[in-house]
Amino acid sequence: MDFADIIRKNRSYRRFHENQPIHGEIMRELVNYARFSASSGNMQGLKFYLSTDPDKNSLIFSTVSWAYYLKDWDGPETGERPSAYVIILGDTGIYKTIDVDVGIAAQSILLGAVSLGYGGCMIGSLDRVSLRKKLDIPDRYEIPLLIALGKPAESIVTEPLGANGSIEYWRDEQQVHHVPKRSLEELIIYSF
Repeated sequence: MDFADIIRKNRSYRRFHENQPIHGEIMRELVNYARFSASSGNMQGLKFYLSTDPDKNSLIFSTVSWAYYLKDWDGPETGERPSAYVIILGDTGIYKTIDVDVGIAAQSILLGAVSLGYGGCMIGSLDRVSLRKKLDIPDRYEIPLLIALGKPAESIVTEPLGANGSIEYWRDEQQVHHVPKRSLEELIIYSF
């Protein structure tokens, strides 16, 4: 798979084949991609909590809000839930400004996952207080982002924005997930 294919296949998957695990060595490899990615000031202030354990995954799942625009959907059903999670943590003892690093690390992990035949979803909408308590995450670590991972069990297509300009994603009758994207011409404000 070439890089353009990896980018195009890197969608926000929210339904997975829960019974297809991601093994620990693959999880470590994904974090290694993040480790080799750029870091602001080379501070390397991120840490990673990895879970492939079904019981821990269940605890993590209970803290997540899924798919803001899908108002009538409470998240994946049993059997469609992620088989792994990466919780990205900011180590405040190392560096307090991690926002850019979080995005870079998350994208590296997700692109790596796609290259290995997996998919995932970055999730910022979660109950951090409950997550911290359930997993006993020390206070020195911020919890900016969670990544759900697994073998995708849904089809996602991108399409141009409609005439109304809505960016809201939606699912059709066949449960295909549609994601409107702005055109390249709309994004580039100056060209040589």
